[in-house]
Amino acid sequence: MNKNTGWFSGKPALGLFLLSLIISCNVFANPWADQDPQEVEAILDKKFSEGKYSPKGADSCLMCHRRSEKVMALFDGVHGSMASGSPMQDLQCEACHGPQGNHNRGGKEPMITFGANSPVPAEKQNSVCMSCHNDDKRMAWQGNHHDNADVSCADCHQVHTGHDPIADKSTEVAVCTTCHTEQKADINKRSAHPLKWQQMVCSDCHNPHGSIADAGLKQMSVNENCYSCHAEKRGPKLWEHAPVTDNCATCHNPHGSVNEGMLISKPPMLCQQCHASVGHTSNAVFGGNPNAFNAGQSCMNCHNQVHGSNHPSGKLLQR
Repeated sequence: MNKNTGWFSGKPALGLFLLSLIISCNVFANPWADQDPQEVEAILDKKFSEGKYSPKGADSCLMCHRRSEKVMALFDGVHGSMASGSPMQDLQCEACHGPQGNHNRGGKEPMITFGANSPVPAEKQNSVCMSCHNDDKRMAWQGNHHDNADVSCADCHQVHTGHDPIADKSTEVAVCTTCHTEQKADINKRSAHPLKWQQMVCSDCHNPHGSIADAGLKQMSVNENCYSCHAEKRGPKLWEHAPVTDNCATCHNPHGSVNEGMLISKPPMLCQQCHASVGHTSNAVFGGNPNAFNAGQSCMNCHNQVHGSNHPSGKLLQR
């Protein structure tokens, strides 16, 4: 079965019947969208227990839904393929939307729907997707940030399409930043990783399906994530700078900043968050005139090995 054929193909005598059926099904509306979610869940649970699947599979669904471009776009992608392992190979549409039951008799009996407007809880929506997509990349989904925020798979992914925008590096960042608006602002600041030019994408650093690290990072720590690209900053160093070995984000905003090098604030103010004792480190401005403490690279005019030094005389990170 494909999108160009069905059990009623080539039978013009069914035209009037099909037209009336399409109208009765109310193809473009969701009659149970405003129904009590608990009531919808109860009906769906009952349908699953009864297991009343359609003997004609997708052909039964397409009697009403074939006029919808959004529905028919399913056959352009992997989920609509008849290849081995695809949902369409066995239960077809009902593999994801659940048993048809009496849904085809007027379209009023609920099916599993997906996305923000569905009365089906995100957890149950996701359980459908996870029944197939249960590899090691999703093993930490339970309890991760997106799961706790009741984000459903369909909030980010599109199934009824041959081109899922979040699976394409040229559009991934745009999808993520529809929710993560603070990061959207950061990546457009003067100093930022090149996400807005698609030279990097969010998933280069984060696993959106969850990880055992903070912020869904792919590596075990912020530093390990950074070192995967910035290997020259990796220690151990003979003379180490404590905040560097602790967490790169102590000084840098990885999504972007108005300051050079994505620093969270400009030197010497940044340095003085720690180095504020008596002596020259606390006297960045002397008489209001530019000097070695605030001109050029500020503190880095002298302490230019701020990420650590391997020089025998580099105790002060000067060489």
